[in-house]
Amino acid sequence: MNNKVVIIGCGNVGMAYAYALLNQGSRVDELVLIDVNKEKTIGEAMDLNHALPYVPLKVDIKAGDYSDCNGARIVVIAAGANQKEGETRLDLLNKNSVIFKDIIGSVMESGFDGIFVVATNPLDVMTYLTWKYSKLPSYKVIGSGTTLDTARLQYMIGEKTNVNPKDVDAYVVGEHGDSEFVPWSSAVIAQQNIDNYLSQEEMNTIADDVKNSAYEIINRKGATYYGIGASLLKITNAILEDENTILSVSNYDPDNQIFISTPCIINKNGIQKRIFIELNEEETTKMQHSVDVIKDAINSINE
Repeated sequence: MNNKVVIIGCGNVGMAYAYALLNQGSRVDELVLIDVNKEKTIGEAMDLNHALPYVPLKVDIKAGDYSDCNGARIVVIAAGANQKEGETRLDLLNKNSVIFKDIIGSVMESGFDGIFVVATNPLDVMTYLTWKYSKLPSYKVIGSGTTLDTARLQYMIGEKTNVNPKDVDAYVVGEHGDSEFVPWSSAVIAQQNIDNYLSQEEMNTIADDVKNSAYEIINRKGATYYGIGASLLKITNAILEDENTILSVSNYDPDNQIFISTPCIINKNGIQKRIFIELNEEETTKMQHSVDVIKDAINSINE
């Protein structure tokens, strides 16, 4: 099967993802770059092609257009206005909703019937709009969601406890934004509850640091892209390798009719199954707050 991936939006995030695809030996055999800045996109494709002698696998890389979405396994959307210093992810909403209506319409006109992976903020709302505009089954629309926030969480817990972050079983759930939270009651290391390793104060500090990481990075360097690039690669590999990997992605919640992050099993079909984390009373309240924030944002869009 042809593992064609199309990246729409060749800014920092899109190209960090493209570079990760090449260097980590993903099973992508065709990579198409699309961006409104066509000359830059041609330059990016040339630059990536020049790395091919030194990467694990051969990849056919080119700058293309929306017609190239036909036959693609995955279309990754990293296009849209960037989050600026002082802006929240939701501040981007009306700007990016207009951009997405055009993008999704153009992709679907090509005959695309693969899986959308969305990385544009405000993430949960843009993933919802991708599903709405594309009319694809909800399991074929995935937002990067809190995969990056979860990676940040696992890294920080690992640093604090001197444990390999890959051995930390903890997630960030809810909105990919200011209402996200850590369900500490279900976080474990080696089957032991996290409170055997961290005090409540340490948990609170880590949760705040995770939530504010994007703002901290943006204040210092203007944008975040390496972490999300790696997160998108992880989702891509789960699909192309049919891994049945569990990741905390933005997925369709039929009860609330929104997209929100919970752990999901991801394979070649997209979202194979949603996994429900048992929440205590406080965490249930936080999840409902995230649901309300996303619903309010969707309802505020100036269509």
